[in-house]
Amino acid sequence: MPMPGYVFRDGQPIPDSELKEQQDGHLGASRVSTSASSAMNTPTSSATDGDHPTDSHALANADHGEKGAAQVNEHETIKNLGWNEHPTNVPDLVGGLENEELWTLIRRYNKQMYHVKATKAPLLGGLDLNIADEDEFSPDKLRANVERLYMTVIIGLMGFGKHIARLRSWREPRRTGAFAAVYIVAWILNLLIPTFFTILVVLIVYPPSRPILFPPAPLALVDSSTGGVQSPKAGVLGSHDSATGAPEKHKGEAVEQEASNFVTGIGSIALSSATGKHEQGDPDNDPLNKSVPDPTHLAMRGADAKTSAQGGTPSEHHDKTKQPMEDAMWGKMRPVMHVIGDISDGWERFGNALSPTAPFPKERPRLILAAAVLPGVLVSLLTTSAMFMKVTTFGVGAGFFSDPLIWRGLDWLNRTYPDWQKLLEIRNSILKGVPTNAQLTITLLRIGEANKAPLPPPPSSDEPPPNHPKALHGDDVALDASHDEIQAAIHEDPAEKEAAEVAAATAAGAEEKPKHRHGQHILNFFKGTTKTGVETKLGVDKVRAIVGSTHAKNHLGVLPKAEEIVPQGPVDFKGRYKGHKGWINLSTAATIPCVSWSKASSDGTGLAVEHTIDKHEKHVAFKVPIQDIQELKKVGGLGWKAKIVVGWATGKTVADGLEIVDKGGDVWKLTAIQDRDELFNRLIAIGGQKWESW
Repeated sequence: MPMPGYVFRDGQPIPDSELKEQQDGHLGASRVSTSASSAMNTPTSSATDGDHPTDSHALANADHGEKGAAQVNEHETIKNLGWNEHPTNVPDLVGGLENEELWTLIRRYNKQMYHVKATKAPLLGGLDLNIADEDEFSPDKLRANVERLYMTVIIGLMGFGKHIARLRSWREPRRTGAFAAVYIVAWILNLLIPTFFTILVVLIVYPPSRPILFPPAPLALVDSSTGGVQSPKAGVLGSHDSATGAPEKHKGEAVEQEASNFVTGIGSIALSSATGKHEQGDPDNDPLNKSVPDPTHLAMRGADAKTSAQGGTPSEHHDKTKQPMEDAMWGKMRPVMHVIGDISDGWERFGNALSPTAPFPKERPRLILAAAVLPGVLVSLLTTSAMFMKVTTFGVGAGFFSDPLIWRGLDWLNRTYPDWQKLLEIRNSILKGVPTNAQLTITLLRIGEANKAPLPPPPSSDEPPPNHPKALHGDDVALDASHDEIQAAIHEDPAEKEAAEVAAATAAGAEEKPKHRHGQHILNFFKGTTKTGVETKLGVDKVRAIVGSTHAKNHLGVLPKAEEIVPQGPVDFKGRYKGHKGWINLSTAATIPCVSWSKASSDGTGLAVEHTIDKHEKHVAFKVPIQDIQELKKVGGLGWKAKIVVGWATGKTVADGLEIVDKGGDVWKLTAIQDRDELFNRLIAIGGQKWESW
């Protein structure tokens, strides 16, 4: 694999004459548009700010003051800045942003983005990749939104709660005393509300004040009850921003794993409730009960099983409320998912306004927020308690008794200003131009594409995270505790560890012998049988694919063998088209940047290498100009139920696919793509489309 900084010689467009010949090939070729209208504003073209469709595109093509390796455009060809390299070999990619933080953004972005469509609708906030109002619901999307809620809102509120606990504990007497003195003086002078708003303005406008008033400390190291030092729940302080302090290989992974377990825990509790799990009522030492698998783990119609066991009839023919209630619940899930997503979006926007990330402006969002809070200072200075109560009670009465007037006013607004509600949203008003983390990420991806330096994907490995404390610096811990107390808290006590191991060994010895664990033997039997069935089914699919079965072709290669997993990107990605093995090639230095599929890798040129293909086979199966792409959709290599069964039985990762839809409505389905997320990110970032998330 080439070292970071290696330059690929990008290819030129495929001649139309060659494409015309390919239409008769056995793989089939597509209709290719090569008109001038297909040309896009590529990074190599000169464009003024007015030529950019969104603020994100304009920022990506702007000249940045502080530059990383991905912001230096020295070549007209694609640069490899460390794809498939060890993280230590990757240079600083974006100025002002650590690689670990960048990869955290991309990793979470990959989980959030499923389906995007190009839109021509005007953008009130100036940024694309907003969530569509008609965004389709799926349980997996709901899970992703709840995980994002945990990583942003819940973790943020945990940090705020622990700051309050630290202040109330008086374990930091100088800081708590200063807060108490200011509060008492403001209370005596009747200036509590103006003081609160003034401190809020200072925190917004002057970032250095934040660590002074609220000194940072690892979240897992602070006891939420006493405000003092505690040993992290994970036993060792392996991360600073997670609730448990669990070790992590890369920054942000511990919080992401916590979020996943948070959602899983909610699902387990809900399932346990549905199946009537009540261990307190079980007979003691029942061997039959121990041999039966936990139904909350199997998740197989547990509620119906409970009804049958109690003598009820779970059939929907007898229960006429079952289907209507299920329909009503599923129908309400999309609004619930949208509300969770909007809360997370708002939290991320406020965070990015208070602490902006380059290339977004740093001062403007803070000044706008401060200007929105400043009137609160002036009004609170001029308003007495009696005036406040008068205005409040008047508002309550007016809202209660003026219903006809309110509806007439809303009707007039809807007719005169149809989009007035959207204009009042914070993303289109005080936070206009401030991105969510997803919008920030796509802007960073576009910066790399604008400079012919695609951002390397987040590193990954199968190794477990190191089980030792993460290094603490002076700025990381502002707790009023001795060095010995902190070190004792962040390190696992050897005596306690030994005692825990002895207790675990004793408990294991008290368990029944393995030969009596019938339930585990039954599960292992079914697992082995299922694995054999999966391998047989995939073997049959190979035969069915030969005779032309489309579904069978889509299943080929979904479980790649170890020898088939090879380094890929940034130009070529291994994948299948109509079941055939091949490579997806991205050519971006051409007059019309395009994505194509062929049976051979381009070896970094962006086009297939002819001499590696049999002379009787055609050069390229299809080519789509990137600017003509109207829709990108991640699709599973298998259905969600089949994926669960295959993952459980084989322990392998399923290679997923990608659907590309062009302006003419033609759909190009690529399957068994090992680096599907990386291909998706490049395709979404190269073009000049305004995207909408579905």
